[in-house]
Amino acid sequence: MIWNIVSDSSCDLRMGDFKSERVRFETVPLRLQVGDREFLDNDALEVPELLAAMAAEKAASSTACPSPAAFAKAFEKGDRTICFTISANLSGTYNAALLGRDMVLEEHPEKQVCVIDSKATAGAMVLLIRRAKELMEADTKDDFEGICNQLRVYQAALRTCFTLENFDNLIKNGRMRPLVGTLLHTLGIHVIADATPQGTIHVADKARGESKTYRAITALMKDSKDCVGAEVVISHCENLVSALKLKEQILADLPVKSVDIIPCRGLTSFYAMEKGLIIGY
Repeated sequence: MIWNIVSDSSCDLRMGDFKSERVRFETVPLRLQVGDREFLDNDALEVPELLAAMAAEKAASSTACPSPAAFAKAFEKGDRTICFTISANLSGTYNAALLGRDMVLEEHPEKQVCVIDSKATAGAMVLLIRRAKELMEADTKDDFEGICNQLRVYQAALRTCFTLENFDNLIKNGRMRPLVGTLLHTLGIHVIADATPQGTIHVADKARGESKTYRAITALMKDSKDCVGAEVVISHCENLVSALKLKEQILADLPVKSVDIIPCRGLTSFYAMEKGLIIGY
């Protein structure tokens, strides 16, 4: 019996970093269109190359979710599959995964496939994948539905917030006026936002300078949930130095269990842009 975890590539976890003797893991890549170039968000994608292409391109760039067939191909490789997707309010990926599930079950009704909307991205999805792996490896009763229900409860308790320093992508996509973006960058102001329980984005605060930004983030984390024993994942877009500083601030201010740091993949780099930080907890 093969346990199978599938995620779209917004999870920031590389397939090469996943190790298990009982559970297989696969990411289904999104596509990033920058001018006339298409980047496939797989483990081989070079994020600096993507960012350079976006900076050089004057027109707005775009993303495309995986096809249902791509998800179906990944689902077919396991007997019991749990899939996590980026928030359905941000992308059509969740619906594509549902269609992929239906395609597989029509041909293979003996298989079991559960698709869970993370209502987030990046680190929150990493935490879901890690929890799914733990539950699958510890399972002795073939309790597929029980594991799916536990993961749904865990998903509802997770939170995501992020901070941006680069607003070029927002400006090019018409989501921020150029003057506002220039002023924010010139004044060293960081936008701090979080994900709502529905999976939409809410601008929570603004702070000037690194220290104030990191303190504002830990205050937001404290207000959003009880962080005692929480696991935290920081995704950084070419900004390890700031991620390490934020980790120190989190450990100093909050009673969390652990703070891991991972680099952004393509999709999260596309939105966070250079120096962006995404926190899942």
